[in-house]
Amino acid sequence: MVTINVNGARREVQAPGDTPLLYVLRNDLLLTGPQFGCGLAQCGACSVLIDGKEVRSCITALSDVGTDQEITTLEGLPGRWAKQKGLSQEEAKNTLHPVQHAWIEEQTPQCGFCQNGMMIKATELLESNSNPTPEQIKAAYTTSGISPILCRCGTYKAVMESVQRAAAIMAKGR
Repeated sequence: MVTINVNGARREVQAPGDTPLLYVLRNDLLLTGPQFGCGLAQCGACSVLIDGKEVRSCITALSDVGTDQEITTLEGLPGRWAKQKGLSQEEAKNTLHPVQHAWIEEQTPQCGFCQNGMMIKATELLESNSNPTPEQIKAAYTTSGISPILCRCGTYKAVMESVQRAAAIMAKGR
Protein backbone atom coordinates (compact mmCIF):
# COMPACT_ATOMS: atom_id res chain seq x y z
CA MET A 1 0.00 0.00 0.00
CA VAL A 2 1.14 3.51 -0.84
CA THR A 3 -0.24 6.60 0.88
CA ILE A 4 -0.60 9.79 -1.12
CA ASN A 5 -2.13 13.14 -0.21
CA VAL A 6 -4.75 14.06 -2.82
CA ASN A 7 -7.02 17.10 -2.61
CA GLY A 8 -6.42 17.46 1.11
CA ALA A 9 -7.04 13.82 2.04
CA ARG A 10 -4.61 11.02 2.66
CA ARG A 11 -5.48 8.12 0.37
CA GLU A 12 -4.10 4.60 0.32
CA VAL A 13 -3.67 2.94 -3.03
CA GLN A 14 -2.36 -0.42 -4.02
CA ALA A 15 -0.31 0.00 -7.17
CA PRO A 16 3.27 -0.64 -8.24
CA GLY A 17 5.60 2.32 -7.77
CA ASP A 18 6.16 2.68 -11.51
CA THR A 19 2.43 3.19 -12.19
CA PRO A 20 1.79 6.62 -13.70
CA LEU A 21 0.13 8.94 -11.21
CA LEU A 22 -2.54 9.65 -13.82
CA TYR A 23 -3.67 6.00 -13.77
CA VAL A 24 -3.88 6.01 -9.97
CA LEU A 25 -5.88 9.25 -9.94
CA ARG A 26 -8.33 8.17 -12.63
CA ASN A 27 -8.62 4.42 -12.12
CA ASP A 28 -8.12 3.97 -8.38
CA LEU A 29 -9.38 7.28 -6.98
CA LEU A 30 -11.96 7.96 -9.73
CA LEU A 31 -10.81 11.55 -10.27
CA THR A 32 -11.66 12.37 -13.87
CA GLY A 33 -10.30 15.92 -14.13
CA PRO A 34 -6.86 14.88 -15.35
CA GLN A 35 -7.19 13.44 -18.86
CA PHE A 36 -5.05 11.00 -20.80
CA GLY A 37 -3.97 12.96 -23.84
CA CYS A 38 -0.63 12.00 -25.33
CA GLY A 39 1.00 9.94 -22.57
CA LEU A 40 4.28 11.75 -23.25
CA ALA A 41 3.86 14.99 -21.24
CA GLN A 42 3.50 16.90 -24.50
CA CYS A 43 -0.09 18.20 -24.26
CA GLY A 44 -0.88 19.02 -20.61
CA ALA A 45 -4.29 17.34 -20.42
CA CYS A 46 -3.07 15.25 -17.47
CA SER A 47 -1.75 18.18 -15.43
CA VAL A 48 -2.06 18.29 -11.66
CA LEU A 49 -0.47 20.47 -9.01
CA ILE A 50 2.11 18.91 -6.73
CA ASP A 51 2.96 21.30 -3.92
CA GLY A 52 1.59 24.12 -6.09
CA LYS A 53 3.63 23.31 -9.21
CA GLU A 54 2.11 22.00 -12.43
CA VAL A 55 3.21 18.43 -13.13
CA ARG A 56 2.30 16.09 -15.97
CA SER A 57 0.81 13.08 -14.20
CA CYS A 58 1.09 10.79 -17.25
CA ILE A 59 4.88 10.58 -16.81
CA THR A 60 5.08 10.98 -13.03
CA ALA A 61 5.48 7.62 -11.35
CA LEU A 62 3.56 6.95 -8.16
CA SER A 63 6.92 6.38 -6.42
CA ASP A 64 7.98 9.93 -7.37
CA VAL A 65 5.28 11.42 -5.14
CA GLY A 66 6.12 11.64 -1.44
CA THR A 67 3.52 11.07 1.25
CA ASP A 68 3.94 14.67 2.43
CA GLN A 69 3.47 16.21 -1.00
CA GLU A 70 0.07 17.74 -1.78
CA ILE A 71 -1.45 16.60 -5.05
CA THR A 72 -4.26 18.84 -6.29
CA THR A 73 -6.48 17.84 -9.17
CA LEU A 74 -9.17 19.88 -10.88
CA GLU A 75 -11.64 18.43 -8.37
CA GLY A 76 -9.51 19.74 -5.51
CA LEU A 77 -9.29 23.37 -6.66
CA PRO A 78 -12.34 24.51 -4.63
CA GLY A 79 -10.88 23.03 -1.44
CA ARG A 80 -7.52 24.58 -2.20
CA TRP A 81 -9.12 28.04 -2.53
CA ALA A 82 -11.25 27.53 0.58
CA LYS A 83 -8.14 26.61 2.58
CA GLN A 84 -6.22 29.63 1.25
CA LYS A 85 -9.12 31.92 2.19
CA GLY A 86 -9.63 30.32 5.61
CA LEU A 87 -13.24 29.36 4.86
CA SER A 88 -15.19 27.03 7.11
CA GLN A 89 -16.02 23.52 5.92
CA GLU A 90 -19.62 24.59 5.36
CA GLU A 91 -18.57 27.61 3.26
CA ALA A 92 -16.10 25.46 1.34
CA LYS A 93 -18.87 23.11 0.16
CA ASN A 94 -20.41 25.90 -1.92
CA THR A 95 -17.18 27.37 -3.26
CA LEU A 96 -15.57 27.22 -6.66
CA HIS A 97 -11.98 28.21 -7.22
CA PRO A 98 -11.81 31.63 -8.95
CA VAL A 99 -10.23 29.95 -11.97
CA GLN A 100 -13.21 27.61 -12.29
CA HIS A 101 -15.59 30.49 -11.74
CA ALA A 102 -13.88 32.53 -14.47
CA TRP A 103 -13.95 29.59 -16.89
CA ILE A 104 -17.72 29.36 -16.40
CA GLU A 105 -18.29 33.12 -16.69
CA GLU A 106 -16.21 33.34 -19.87
CA GLN A 107 -17.65 30.08 -21.28
CA THR A 108 -14.09 29.12 -22.14
CA PRO A 109 -14.20 25.47 -23.23
CA GLN A 110 -15.32 24.19 -26.55
CA CYS A 111 -14.75 20.43 -26.37
CA GLY A 112 -13.25 20.81 -22.89
CA PHE A 113 -10.61 18.10 -23.18
CA CYS A 114 -7.62 20.38 -22.53
CA GLN A 115 -9.36 22.52 -19.94
CA ASN A 116 -8.06 20.50 -16.99
CA GLY A 117 -4.50 21.43 -17.94
CA MET A 118 -5.47 24.99 -18.75
CA MET A 119 -7.08 25.53 -15.33
CA ILE A 120 -4.26 23.80 -13.45
CA LYS A 121 -1.70 26.01 -15.23
CA ALA A 122 -3.80 29.12 -14.53
CA THR A 123 -3.92 28.23 -10.84
CA GLU A 124 -0.16 27.75 -10.69
CA LEU A 125 0.38 31.08 -12.46
CA LEU A 126 -2.06 33.09 -10.35
CA GLU A 127 -0.70 31.70 -7.08
CA SER A 128 2.74 33.03 -7.98
CA ASN A 129 1.66 36.17 -9.87
CA SER A 130 -1.66 37.68 -8.86
CA ASN A 131 -1.82 40.12 -11.78
CA PRO A 132 -0.04 38.66 -14.81
CA THR A 133 0.34 40.60 -18.03
CA PRO A 134 -0.90 39.07 -21.29
CA GLU A 135 2.71 38.26 -22.14
CA GLN A 136 3.20 36.44 -18.82
CA ILE A 137 0.01 34.46 -19.38
CA LYS A 138 1.18 33.46 -22.86
CA ALA A 139 4.56 32.45 -21.48
CA ALA A 140 2.94 30.33 -18.76
CA TYR A 141 1.09 28.32 -21.38
CA THR A 142 3.84 28.09 -23.98
CA THR A 143 7.37 28.33 -22.59
CA SER A 144 7.33 27.96 -18.79
CA GLY A 145 6.78 24.23 -18.45
CA ILE A 146 7.85 20.94 -19.88
CA SER A 147 5.88 21.72 -23.05
CA PRO A 148 2.95 23.93 -24.09
CA ILE A 149 -0.56 23.04 -23.04
CA LEU A 150 -2.26 22.21 -26.31
CA CYS A 151 -5.82 22.97 -27.36
CA ARG A 152 -7.07 21.51 -30.62
CA CYS A 153 -10.15 23.76 -30.60
CA GLY A 154 -8.08 26.95 -30.42
CA THR A 155 -9.63 28.46 -27.29
CA TYR A 156 -6.42 30.29 -26.42
CA LYS A 157 -8.01 33.76 -26.57
CA ALA A 158 -10.80 32.65 -24.23
CA VAL A 159 -8.22 31.10 -21.88
CA MET A 160 -6.31 34.40 -21.76
CA GLU A 161 -9.51 36.28 -20.92
CA SER A 162 -10.43 33.71 -18.29
CA VAL A 163 -7.05 33.99 -16.57
CA GLN A 164 -7.46 37.77 -16.45
CA ARG A 165 -10.99 37.38 -15.04
CA ALA A 166 -9.76 34.87 -12.45
CA ALA A 167 -7.06 37.33 -11.38
CA ALA A 168 -9.75 39.97 -10.88
CA ILE A 169 -11.93 37.56 -8.88
CA MET A 170 -8.96 36.59 -6.71
CA ALA A 171 -8.13 40.25 -6.11
CA LYS A 172 -11.66 40.74 -4.78
CA GLY A 173 -11.18 37.69 -2.57
CA ARG A 174 -14.41 35.95 -3.44
